[in-house]
Amino acid sequence: MLIVNAKIINEGHEIEGDVLILNGRIAKIGKNLSAPAGVTTFDAKGRWLLPGIIDDQVHFREPGLTHKGNLATESAAAVAGGVTSYFDMPNNNPTITTRERLAEKYANTTGRSFANYAFYFGGANDNLEEVARLEKNEACAVKVFMGASTGNMLVDNPATLNGIFSKSKLMVVTHCEDTPMIKANEDAAREKYGDDVPWKQHPLIRSAEACYKSTELAVGLAKKHNARLHVLHLTTARELDFFTPGPVKGKKITVEACVHHLYMNDSWYNTHGALVKCNPAIKTEEDRLALVNAVREDRIDVIATDHAPHTWDEKAQKYFKAPSGLPLVQHFLLMLLDMVHRGELNLRTVVNKTSHAVADHFGITDRGYIREGYWADLVLVDHNATTTVRKQDVLYHVGWSPLEGKTFPARIDATWVNGELAYHQGKVNPRPLGQRINFS
Repeated sequence: MLIVNAKIINEGHEIEGDVLILNGRIAKIGKNLSAPAGVTTFDAKGRWLLPGIIDDQVHFREPGLTHKGNLATESAAAVAGGVTSYFDMPNNNPTITTRERLAEKYANTTGRSFANYAFYFGGANDNLEEVARLEKNEACAVKVFMGASTGNMLVDNPATLNGIFSKSKLMVVTHCEDTPMIKANEDAAREKYGDDVPWKQHPLIRSAEACYKSTELAVGLAKKHNARLHVLHLTTARELDFFTPGPVKGKKITVEACVHHLYMNDSWYNTHGALVKCNPAIKTEEDRLALVNAVREDRIDVIATDHAPHTWDEKAQKYFKAPSGLPLVQHFLLMLLDMVHRGELNLRTVVNKTSHAVADHFGITDRGYIREGYWADLVLVDHNATTTVRKQDVLYHVGWSPLEGKTFPARIDATWVNGELAYHQGKVNPRPLGQRINFS
């Protein structure tokens, strides 16, 4: 395919030009390119052409929790939102805490995913030797729940934590919340409110102090063992002091922000309740603005979703029974483009934090940029159109979005995965095009 008349947003530049795709890869970038025989021409009509988003944190719920979602349904929603690659988390059922289960998960995904994929390996209190044996390309990184969020994957044994940070050949990524502090806050809330805890208490129960204490521990372990650490879904202004501004290349300790923590504040609990209950919790407007500023100054290195669907009936329960997590991949890019529209971020920063920096940080082979020789993972955006989130258009298996009724100042018009149209004119290509991601 030859994409013509595009406004290409890539590597800090905006240029008008064409992109020739041959055999799944970008063969040439230039102006006034001619289509070789047998090559289809696609007119971008001046719309933005971006590298496809790489979401480094999703929970697509397979294996074991497929009543909430699966690798096929959620990856279809992803490509409809411009996400061309994703890294799926290991808190499945059974948990991905053995290399055998990891290999089975990859095998079961072949030919079923609409976007490219890689999987995390889960650290646990009893699998240190498995962690130590992991090699490049077996997993994108080792995930450690330093605060139990879902499943039974809390790693709270100090010897095991030290062992993971000292023995893992792969990057260690962490969920940082201090479980004893959270349990104490839950007990106090239950004593005051019973089971009907108001939703606005969630960021006080999953408190800023609990986040800070756990992040402090993770950063300390990384420095002690000279390990590569990536802290997931930061939520507070105070925690930012642990991280330094600058390009992601060369950093050993890095941090991610999630789109909902950049886009929402704790007032959303008053209007959306359980639908936006997530761990770690959405915090104050002051925290949100600090996170946005940290993205702009390159203190926060990447942006992701932490896409985590639950059924409507599960979310309809009272505080302690309603699970944490919300579905976001289909509207990830639209949320960030809304922030661009209102002046909080610029488009080049969005491209960097969702594509370039993710590829650089994890060492992804031939993805994350619009470059000759790279895989043609691309998304076309009409910045003069709008998108209203309607229930009938939601592609998540659970069939709902916390953003229903919201109108965004842009529209995802097309997504290419490995050089082929995965999404176009409001429809997902029924043939899954995703491939397993390789790491350099």
